[in-house]
Amino acid sequence: MSYKLLLVDDEEKVLEFVEPFLREEGFTIVTARTGKEAIHKAREMQPSLVVLDWMLPEMSGLEVCRELRKMGPMGIIMVTARTEETDKIIGLEVGADDYMTKPFSLRELAARIRSVLRRIGGPEIPMQTLDYMDLMISEAQCRVWKRGKEISLTPTEFKLLLTIAAKPGIVYSRLQLLQAALEDDILNDERTVDAHISRIRKKIEDDPSHPVYIHTVYGFGYRFGDRS
Repeated sequence: MSYKLLLVDDEEKVLEFVEPFLREEGFTIVTARTGKEAIHKAREMQPSLVVLDWMLPEMSGLEVCRELRKMGPMGIIMVTARTEETDKIIGLEVGADDYMTKPFSLRELAARIRSVLRRIGGPEIPMQTLDYMDLMISEAQCRVWKRGKEISLTPTEFKLLLTIAAKPGIVYSRLQLLQAALEDDILNDERTVDAHISRIRKKIEDDPSHPVYIHTVYGFGYRFGDRS
């Protein structure tokens, strides 16, 4: 089942950053740039969840959130650059299900979307369990096994592996992996990904110099090996 998401942000670059990633995650995406447009599109499409920016032209995200709550059950995640605790409380009190501050990790956003959808829509939104060759990855447990033996990964290593393994054969640039899997992407350069990938390979590959799981695509980035 493809769940319909409405992304609301007045910054085009934010929509261009988030929309392709969530489409690849399997969601149907509609975008809006203003509060009034968001309300109109929400009435029209009845989304399962709205990712809603706080600061919008015409009317604030808080006002939009109140209007959305009148339309029936739907998940709402407020996104803002405001970090004060009182702002978070206000956002939750007007009806938001969750609250994220900018900048944020795309992988964390996807995880929070799934979490809210599970809460409002039942168990049909399972976390991913990936079974690939001799490797099994459980998103729910944040654990990895190879041939039945558990492999210890750091949280960052796990997020990177889950990101790339979720779509075997798809090539990810270093920047895409940095943005999707590392929450402190502003503080890192793209070569940080190389160091993490090297450590992951040492843990999951029989021969890290001849990997069968994570392949280097020279001049671009990495892909998780497909079965072809």
